Amino acid sequence: MQNNNEINDEMIKQLDDSSNEVMDKDDERVSGGEVINIEGKTVFRVKVIFSNATEFCIPEDGMEVKPGDDVIVASRYGRDLGVIQGIITQTSEINPAKIIKISRLATEHDLKIYEENKSKDKKAFDICRQKIDDHKLEMKLVSAHYLLDEPKVIFFFTAESRVDFRELVKDLVSVFKTRIELRQIGVRDETRVQGGLGICGRGFCCNTITDNLSPVSIKMAKEQNLSLNSLKISGACGRLLCCLAYEYTCYQHLKKEAPSLGIKFNIEKMDYTVTNVNIFTKKITLSNKSGKSLEYAINQFEFDNDKRKWSIRPELEP
Repeated sequence: MQNNNEINDEMIKQLDDSSNEVMDKDDERVSGGEVINIEGKTVFRVKVIFSNATEFCIPEDGMEVKPGDDVIVASRYGRDLGVIQGIITQTSEINPAKIIKISRLATEHDLKIYEENKSKDKKAFDICRQKIDDHKLEMKLVSAHYLLDEPKVIFFFTAESRVDFRELVKDLVSVFKTRIELRQIGVRDETRVQGGLGICGRGFCCNTITDNLSPVSIKMAKEQNLSLNSLKISGACGRLLCCLAYEYTCYQHLKKEAPSLGIKFNIEKMDYTVTNVNIFTKKITLSNKSGKSLEYAINQFEFDNDKRKWSIRPELEP
């Protein structure tokens, strides 16, 4: 009987395809697509509080900000409250088109309004959910939010397919008397917005650190010799764990110093095959058909660039 948790080829394809999806395809900028020159300027990472999305930002000329400051930024969803997480030290790989400006420091009044809006957000969520039920729409409402610095209410939702919500928007406009935006998001975005704890016991990476994470593939799990059990390598969103990418390059680098699994060696006139490479203990296990195993340190192997072949140093063979 097949293990229900074991990943088959179709599941691998689904995990790989979905893990590389862009977390927010409609990355619209309030700045109208202006490309900002960041040469000689300090770039900050700012977390938009309500969505947990992160932005690369620079302050307006003459503005002094520091990590921990509450600020107003023109995020992908509109002008809203954010908090400066820190300074970006490596800016060479940042797309200048993704840089936005910090409009101003948040005031005590801004923070008070933001707290007051939380109750309005909850009420808006309940109203919208009832309207969705009334219109019998196949969509799941994730969150509702009043923008702090714009007259607009945003509703995040998930759905299996495209949803015609034009009549719903008309109803919502008649209730709230302001601009309404319904934004369909993916399962990764839903997890990022709502937050929670991962299997490690810490907050979701996309929620607590940044949503600008590297694409993840099933190859990364294989490279790290992890179990291909879907329950162990998938997050709450049902996609591959974002943290699979964290140590991947380290594994790649260390494994270049050792022969790969399946490579054969002839030792004492017997054929042995590499059956295990443990980069933590720096040990390699070789086994033959009779079941005999030998263990070597990684530094006992050397690669001949001319012959393109691995060998065991003669003085170290048994």
